[in-house]
Amino acid sequence: MNWKNRHIIILAVVALLVGAAGTYIGMQWFAPGETATSTEDSSSGKSFGDMTQEEQKAFIENAQGSSNLKKVEKAYTLIDERYVEDVDKSTLVEGAIEGMINKLDDPYSTYMDQETMEQFNQSIESSFQGIGAEVSMVDDKVTIVAPIKGSPAEEAGLKPNDQVLKIDGDSTKGLDLQEAVNKIRGEKGTEVTLTVDRPGAPEPIEITITRDDIPKESVYKDTKEVDGKKVGVLEITSFSEETSKEFKKHLTDLEEEGIEGLVIDVRGNPGGLFTDVQDVLKQLVPDDKPIVQIESRDGENSKYYSERSSGKEYPISVLIDEGSASASEILAAAMKEIGNHPVVGTTSFGKGTVQQAVPMGDGSTLKLTMFKWLTPNGNWIHEEGVTPTEKVKQPAFFYTHPVTAEKTLDTSSSGDKVKNVQQMLKGLGYAKTETDGSYGEGTEAAVKAFQQDHDLEATGAVNEKTGGELEKQVVEEVQKEENDRQMQKALDVLFRDA
Repeated sequence: MNWKNRHIIILAVVALLVGAAGTYIGMQWFAPGETATSTEDSSSGKSFGDMTQEEQKAFIENAQGSSNLKKVEKAYTLIDERYVEDVDKSTLVEGAIEGMINKLDDPYSTYMDQETMEQFNQSIESSFQGIGAEVSMVDDKVTIVAPIKGSPAEEAGLKPNDQVLKIDGDSTKGLDLQEAVNKIRGEKGTEVTLTVDRPGAPEPIEITITRDDIPKESVYKDTKEVDGKKVGVLEITSFSEETSKEFKKHLTDLEEEGIEGLVIDVRGNPGGLFTDVQDVLKQLVPDDKPIVQIESRDGENSKYYSERSSGKEYPISVLIDEGSASASEILAAAMKEIGNHPVVGTTSFGKGTVQQAVPMGDGSTLKLTMFKWLTPNGNWIHEEGVTPTEKVKQPAFFYTHPVTAEKTLDTSSSGDKVKNVQQMLKGLGYAKTETDGSYGEGTEAAVKAFQQDHDLEATGAVNEKTGGELEKQVVEEVQKEENDRQMQKALDVLFRDA
């Protein structure tokens, strides 16, 4: 199947690697909402990354010496010395750390042992290949935040909020995120089959993806016309090391072309580097309020400001959806609260915490949630998301699913599978069909008309061949600009108050 929709978000060789949809830079990882900040030793004031190896070792040993760990030490000693069978000491230590992390009930805090870190580092050194999807752990289930634009995952039809039940037929139950990552990632040209539970779908869907090179470009430029006025469109698919530079170049080009308005599209953007979203915002908003605020467990607050004295002279609108997370939410909230720019679409993902990756001294790494990030007005959007000022959903057929009927659907059928087909037909312009899940005369007539229009046997029933053609035609309709209600609204509101 070749689903390709407007929801755009890396399950590459190196991605799907941390807590929630993650990207990386060195040892600073930034999942949806993650920000690259420092872990400080309260005695020295140094960040963990700035400490010498000796200081890092002392920092960890100091934590190990806490009286609260005596119970753990006693359990370790008892098991090590008295358990009925020999147990590998390193296994006990790894299990203790993993147990502590699990007790946090935080999907964004993870532990990567030495072997996992070696695999991760090898992945970084290899080419950027995989399926191209950002993921998270939601309710102990491996969940797709969104596929990357132009990636194999997007082409194959993965969507935000798909929950991965099986990988190549093996259940994901009991796997942590990194274990799932290791099973999904792979070399270019190889295949992986994911069985996903999709919200609203009547049954799990199998999606086979051929791994390939993952697009590295993160900003895409376009222009549109609204009432004779030229409007620039900048789509940001992630916030990586080069994003702010790409954004600046494209924005400069658009301004030189004389744009009178700008749409920034971060739908399906899972986030990225904190520094990069700051650098993007510094090109857009004034320094009236902080771009973002970082709050520690003690309530200490650090504010980050733009360096501009004023915003842009032309109007700007922002597009978000449920796949917009972390850095995307920082951008949307800042544009909304600092510049009063309209934010169009659906409520975003809701990731408002910050993680820091800390090397443990033996090749393993602990990635721990250490901060919250707050909007310019001090709001915490965690698990709530950024609410758009202009709520707009896409047409119903944007949210339909592949036709997975094991047997032919006909007038004796009813239920969610039938309703899914009806919404497809309706979106394709076959208005006679019902949309209530009951395969009535209207649906049968619509199916016959569809089959005749596409040189299929006009039986009025939906078999595998008809279902496949329905999917193909829906994909083509989704890709048409005139069907993108959210983009149309983002363009319309630009000059609404002019």
